[in-house]
Amino acid sequence: MNKYTLCRKTVFLGVFAAIFAAFVPSTGWAQAAGQWRDANHVYTKICANCHEIGVGPVIKGRGLDPEYYQTVARHGLRAMPAFRPTDVDDAMLRQVGEMLSKSPAPGGTK
Repeated sequence: MNKYTLCRKTVFLGVFAAIFAAFVPSTGWAQAAGQWRDANHVYTKICANCHEIGVGPVIKGRGLDPEYYQTVARHGLRAMPAFRPTDVDDAMLRQVGEMLSKSPAPGGTK
């Protein structure tokens, strides 16, 4: 095996590993439904990953109906993925929706 072939195989394996890691949930944040402490825990571990860094829209402080949050989380919307009942159960999604509907806007009002 020459250096060129070895280099191509190494690059291929590296790319394959990166793609595999992107599509397989990490056990670092994955939780089975029913293992969440509370709505804030769910928000911190799942929602904040996009909605606190500008990837997704700001969802706190909007005063939306709790059912809206639940529906979008369960079924997805545009780039927002759908979360299965095995990811977050309905009771916990209800709590997250209620928390978000009552939450103040980030940074307070201006």
